[in-house]
Amino acid sequence: MTDAGPESAHLDRQRIIIRTSIIGIIANLLLATFKAVIGILSNSIAVTLDAVNNMSDALSSVVTIIGTKLAGKPPDKKHPLGYGRIEYVTTMIIAAIVLYAGITSLTESVDKILNPVVADYSTVSLVIITAAVIVKVVLGRYVKSVGEKVNSGSLVASGQDALFDAVLSASVLASALIFVTTGIGLEAYVGTLISFFIIKSGIEMIRDAVDEILGMRVDKEESEAIKATICEEDGVSGAYDLILHNYGPDRIIGSVHVEVPSSMSAGRIDELERNIARRVFEKHGVIIAATGIYSVDDSEEASAIRREVIGIVMSYEGILQMHGFRVDLVNKKINLDIIIDYGLKDREELYAEIYREIQERYPDYTLELQLDIDI
Repeated sequence: MTDAGPESAHLDRQRIIIRTSIIGIIANLLLATFKAVIGILSNSIAVTLDAVNNMSDALSSVVTIIGTKLAGKPPDKKHPLGYGRIEYVTTMIIAAIVLYAGITSLTESVDKILNPVVADYSTVSLVIITAAVIVKVVLGRYVKSVGEKVNSGSLVASGQDALFDAVLSASVLASALIFVTTGIGLEAYVGTLISFFIIKSGIEMIRDAVDEILGMRVDKEESEAIKATICEEDGVSGAYDLILHNYGPDRIIGSVHVEVPSSMSAGRIDELERNIARRVFEKHGVIIAATGIYSVDDSEEASAIRREVIGIVMSYEGILQMHGFRVDLVNKKINLDIIIDYGLKDREELYAEIYREIQERYPDYTLELQLDIDI
């Protein structure tokens, strides 16, 4: 098995993530400082909580840097596939920080609603808050674009959070303008609204990180693209059962089954597997570590049985795919895999019905019908 990419590419990615995170730390610390001063001087809970939010963003960037350094450790005996998944743990830590900040902000905001304090905004305060909104928009767009470029979930999440913060800061500015022009104080209520959004953001980040750790369905377009690349290889008539294992944003290892003529020699199959691994890695950056073989008998009798079995299987509603068909005419044995839509409540009953019909049509054959996984 080869490494998932040149060492220099990993180092470049690491440097980009760290540099972008440092920019985020500096920007958020400056914003937090200005907002904290404004919030204290003007007695505005909304501005103060916005400053706390910026501090949590700065802390998140620190965690991102630590996680990136740890995830970049080279593979070793204990972890032969590297430490890439640490980035998902990092995302959960960041989410916990965001969630804590949201809950703390909510507590403070509710207290200010029950025990109101009159705010006092100056022109300088309003100008700084306006500048903060602009900075957050620019920072969010930059961090998110870099995260997408280097495939860093932590950076993308930070960028999205920054853009969201810009909207929240704009709401703080709006409440300040309303107070200045009408004398109506909405700071505590805006602070409560900000708190709910921060909590929601933290919960969503935890959910996304858990999904990555548990393993999610492969993106359909990506899966189909990889299968199409595999089928470009001479002799491959179909690619099925593609399974991809994510060991970090830049380390994806998979396996696949391919249909080839039953007359193909072992030497040709070996060459085929090597070509598939090379093609897929060069085009998609995915390591195909194992290639299973479905042999296709193209004799007239076998082809006739195949067509008839396909007709039986695909006549049922809810069948997504049939593959892996093989008929042994000498030992009277039929093998095939079917995929049934998870949306059907009676999947087992449908499987039994298909099995019964095929077996009745070919009573002299031993039938091995596999209910495959829809991945």
